[in-house]
Amino acid sequence: MKILGINGSPRLGGNTDTLLDQSLKAAKDRGWDAEKIILNQMDIIPPQEKEYYEVNEEGLSPIEDDMHIIYQKVKECDAIIVASPVFFGSLSAQTKIMIDRFQCVWVSKYLLDKDIFTKKIAGGFICVSAAHRKDFFQNAKSIVRNLFKVIKAKYTGELFCHGLEEKEDAHKHPDFLDSAYELGKKITSKKP
Repeated sequence: MKILGINGSPRLGGNTDTLLDQSLKAAKDRGWDAEKIILNQMDIIPPQEKEYYEVNEEGLSPIEDDMHIIYQKVKECDAIIVASPVFFGSLSAQTKIMIDRFQCVWVSKYLLDKDIFTKKIAGGFICVSAAHRKDFFQNAKSIVRNLFKVIKAKYTGELFCHGLEEKEDAHKHPDFLDSAYELGKKITSKKP
């Protein structure tokens, strides 16, 4: 069994990264293969609107960049966790660009009647914010839920951590670290 962690934070070793690592550790402890993608280290072009009217022969984006690596890894996984900090009341730009590039999957599924992602998987969401605003988390969550619907991921769990501003603040909150570990266990213990 494989779990894919997608880190949408530009800050390596920061709170988002730390919490995602805790969830992936729980999966590994349960015997799962775990892989983490760091979006900020990938070459992903923002949507060019081609995905709205043009897909390649596989039903995916015609833009040749690292998104095709992500499409493949999502196809191969049995569970996925998307992790992002809150930027300006929503997801990070890195996370949002990646999600927007799944528009081709929506087009293929709903307009061309071609299902790209046929396997049901479990999905989790980790979101970190310096602010104490529930509406920021809910805004980010609604976008991730839309992604999960398109890729057939069942929204299985979430972790919203507020008040984390400095790079290593998550280490000062063992409750957040424990919750991240529990999220990883939850996602890898249920069938999607």
